[in-house]
Amino acid sequence: MAAEATETVEEKSVNRFGVDAASRAWRRIRRSRSNAERDRRAVTGVLATLFGGIFWGFSGTCASFLFENYTVDTTWLMCARQIVSGLIFLIVILSRRTDRGSLVRLLTTKRDVAVLVVFSAFGVLLNQYGYLMAVRLTNAGTATVLQCLQLVMIMVYSCLRSRRAPRRREFAGVVLALAGTYLLATGGNPSNLAIPLEGLTIGLVAAVGAACMSIIPARILPKYGASVVTGSGMLLSGIVTTCLFHPWANMPQLDGMGWGAFFVLAAVGSCLAYSLYMQGVKDIGSMRASLIGTVEPVSAAVTSAVVLGTVFTMPDIAGFACIIVMVFLTA
Repeated sequence: MAAEATETVEEKSVNRFGVDAASRAWRRIRRSRSNAERDRRAVTGVLATLFGGIFWGFSGTCASFLFENYTVDTTWLMCARQIVSGLIFLIVILSRRTDRGSLVRLLTTKRDVAVLVVFSAFGVLLNQYGYLMAVRLTNAGTATVLQCLQLVMIMVYSCLRSRRAPRRREFAGVVLALAGTYLLATGGNPSNLAIPLEGLTIGLVAAVGAACMSIIPARILPKYGASVVTGSGMLLSGIVTTCLFHPWANMPQLDGMGWGAFFVLAAVGSCLAYSLYMQGVKDIGSMRASLIGTVEPVSAAVTSAVVLGTVFTMPDIAGFACIIVMVFLTA
């Protein structure tokens, strides 16, 4: 009787697919751990992207300070900050054994080197040069609004790649991000948008570069890490732009405060901001990262108010509200 009872219990512990209770319990544990890891990565990605956007906005304030007080040439600033940021990345990478190994593997894998070169040229270089030229040909507000069109480009790419229609949250997030950026960049006054044909074209080029920054490195980021990919791309772009534009011909006259603002711009506004943003792309994907990254104009407005004494208007507050709602909607 005891033997029969044991057999009956064993039979009950096996389901109709032939899987016993212990195996089912182990699968539940693995699934729970997997969900916890996914949630942790999502939180990390959202926070990384959020702080990346905040530091980008801070970099805009530093750049404005340099432009207004030292008449710094835009080409010099672009080249110099890329070189300095790239060197900072390189020092950090070489100080870590894991990153050193990742850098060697990246540079010795031809296919991934090709991706890095494309990312550097069509992502970092195209975006930074296009944005600064758009500012020069139009104005800062117009250039910011045009660059924000990257959100539409990334959404279209994501939908085509996945063969699906835009999700309601994605669509609502894009609308809120565009509206918030427009309000912050123009104060709600359409006359502040100056869009000659040449400026419109180069502004769209900047938007393409911003979209490429989020899309192109997505495959190699999990393999080598955000610091290695971003730092290599930044340094390569800086070397190329230096060779092309000869920034030493327009060397600005900076005092201690000017150099301090420049190094904060390079270390925090470029190195740290790009690294955090690319970590966000790695963890939560290019679409969500690009949406949350539009917190940049909010950060720029707040830091400008604190550092430069600018005053908030009602359109600014409405723009803040749009972007904050968008962050909570897409996070």
